[in-house]
Amino acid sequence: MIIHQVTSLDLPELEPYRTLRRPLEHQRQRIFVAEGEKVVRRLLGAQLDIVSILLTPRWFEALPLQQAKEVAIYVCEKDLMEQIVGYRLHQGVMAVAKIPPERSLDEILAASAGDYLLVALDGIVSAENVGLIVRNCAAFNVNAILVGETSSDPFLRRAVRNSMGGIFQMPAFRSTDLANTLTELRARNTNVVAADPSGDMLISESLLTGKLCLVFGNEGTGISANVLAACASQVQIPMFNRTDSLNVANASAVFLYEAARQRAR
Repeated sequence: MIIHQVTSLDLPELEPYRTLRRPLEHQRQRIFVAEGEKVVRRLLGAQLDIVSILLTPRWFEALPLQQAKEVAIYVCEKDLMEQIVGYRLHQGVMAVAKIPPERSLDEILAASAGDYLLVALDGIVSAENVGLIVRNCAAFNVNAILVGETSSDPFLRRAVRNSMGGIFQMPAFRSTDLANTLTELRARNTNVVAADPSGDMLISESLLTGKLCLVFGNEGTGISANVLAACASQVQIPMFNRTDSLNVANASAVFLYEAARQRAR
């Protein structure tokens, strides 16, 4: 470890922490920010390149930093740390790491032997929702996530935080044309199922085994027309008490539980 005691706000090495509200800048640099004790712990155990860690003396003593070989460690008091990042922190620990190299669809499928389970995101704009879906995917043993061209990046800070570090172990493919990607999957004998409140089939009647890709859409408008047309079927969760739909992250948990249940038989 390379340990620095921070007494100044102006260290150039701390620039990624001063630009937390400029996500496009981080994306151009191919870096992401992990925040909070549990997420940073999981980052330390992941096979990812960590650039630096910024933390208070308390967390310097508590975290297993011996795993962070050749990583720059910046230790400072919490009030100074909050001045650096520009907002009040619940916990005094953050890290910057490199976004892993993007994988092709062929690489994703080659690594997903047998009857794989994929999740595709179409137009999901909330980073928090993306992170929660990633967490659900990790919990229900999804092989990979396909991120459509209009969806938020799963390596945005709030997405990483809400995934609780699930994205560190989850292969992701960024599609530039999700409808075309789903059409290609169907050509490879993958059952592409749209989670749609207006679907003509109930989830209890659907078959969610084999090579499967579940598609989830925008928080307000749902799955876009061209992506919906690329799906083999449209499946709904039955609703009661005049409720027309669930939050997309909650809906993903219902679908993934049912898929896991069927696939375990």
